[in-house]
Amino acid sequence: MRSRNGNYSFTRTVLIFLLSSLALDAKEYLISYRYVVKDATLYNESLSVSSSMTKCVGKPTKSLNLISYGDDDLKQSILKNPELFVDYVHKLGLQIESKDITKNFVNSSTTILTLKTTCFKVDFNENLVSIAPLN
Repeated sequence: MRSRNGNYSFTRTVLIFLLSSLALDAKEYLISYRYVVKDATLYNESLSVSSSMTKCVGKPTKSLNLISYGDDDLKQSILKNPELFVDYVHKLGLQIESKDITKNFVNSSTTILTLKTTCFKVDFNENLVSIAPLN
């Protein structure tokens, strides 16, 4: 779009404003996830989501888009798309603890997978939630 004098500066100004407002509109959340598998069965699963009280440092990488269903609740969006989120968390990297015990010729194993508390940049749109960890 040209201004009255034929320059494109107005269009560039509007475009820069829109891009900066999108970056400023994104919120930061702290997310931690943990699940316990005991004898090949999911035993316990916990998800913690909270708003960051201080600004996180880092650049967003490897974003994930989830369907938001019109709400701005990140935890609900994650719980409504559990398979996508769990696959995404596995790709980010998890801390793994494993214990195998044998008593009276009976084997028992416990595996704990943990995503340590990580800061995520989250952008809510009409239909999507974009989540990206800060590194």
